[in-house]
Amino acid sequence: MSLIAEDTAVIAKTRELCAEIVADPNFLRLQADVERFLQDEGAKLQYQSVHERGEELNHKQRAGIELGAVEIREFEAARDALLANDVARDFLSAQRELESLQKEIGKYIGMTLELGRVPTEEDIAEASQGGCCGGGCGC
Repeated sequence: MSLIAEDTAVIAKTRELCAEIVADPNFLRLQADVERFLQDEGAKLQYQSVHERGEELNHKQRAGIELGAVEIREFEAARDALLANDVARDFLSAQRELESLQKEIGKYIGMTLELGRVPTEEDIAEASQGGCCGGGCGC
């Protein structure tokens, strides 16, 4: 039987983990911040504008084009205004926290699959100090 079949203990425990995540008050707060942002057309437009402008400037830099002081100041002003918007700032913070949670859970699962055992605190600390997975895989 496959480990990913719907009725295995692994999938049952994975569903339990998912239930714990969605019931966690911190997760609910983060989710609410994301939803608030998605409902705010002004904040979304402001975010999109700053993001696109940042991509343009990054593309210019990678192409070896020197950025002008005015365009840098304009971008920084737009970014500062975005960060002054509570809805956008809370969204960005929620996004970072959710990505960190996903990465941390993935690290535990990845290390378990690599090591063939539950990773210890030492394994996690070692992996956090520059090893990709802490399993001695050479990556």
